[in-house]
Amino acid sequence: MVLLLPDGEPESARRPSPLAYAMAMPLGRALARAGRDDGLVVHPVHYRSRGWNGPDAQLAADATWAADEVVRRYGDVPVCLVGHGLGGRAALHAAGHPAVNSALAMAPWLPEDDMAATPEPVRQLAGRRVLIVHGTDDERTDPELSYRLAARAKRSHHDICRFEVHTDGNALRQHHSEVLALAADFVLGALFTRPFARPVADALAAPPPLGLRMPLAAGFGKSLRP
Repeated sequence: MVLLLPDGEPESARRPSPLAYAMAMPLGRALARAGRDDGLVVHPVHYRSRGWNGPDAQLAADATWAADEVVRRYGDVPVCLVGHGLGGRAALHAAGHPAVNSALAMAPWLPEDDMAATPEPVRQLAGRRVLIVHGTDDERTDPELSYRLAARAKRSHHDICRFEVHTDGNALRQHHSEVLALAADFVLGALFTRPFARPVADALAAPPPLGLRMPLAAGFGKSLRP
């Protein structure tokens, strides 16, 4: 099961944005196609509102609720949380749910280190495989912040890696096909214990900073497996 977590806003009580859901659906469809023969199901999570809203962390709470619903409806199936922007932050926060075995955060929106009352949590990532993907030219969510979080997590949680998409922005459109292929490779490897493509396996195994600044190569996906 993949729970797809669209982007949101740092502070808002407004209803979820239809545009954010529309932007998430190409990734959801790509993952569903890639995992169809394995029985992969992709569910978008419909938030109560579009705002993270400080300590309420509403998007993460909604992701946790959705994981509970997966257990209630489907039983003991592994779950991968996949999110973009603030949805990526929600995926990382909610990764400690017992049903979750992996999380994919794409261009995760994270608070500035010197503005956060407490550091972003990483203990919940223990025992999960985690992939962060970030464009180096992202002007909305600072890629250096996702690197710092990954570096903190890597000290005690070894199954984490981070790929950099050079010259790409927040929407990761410039290298869209490679990003989708990377996401599919990670999700299928995490949920179905398939071997990861060589770059992903190398990134998971490499010490920092190598495995946390792995460049996404042009043409990734043309030959996914070793």
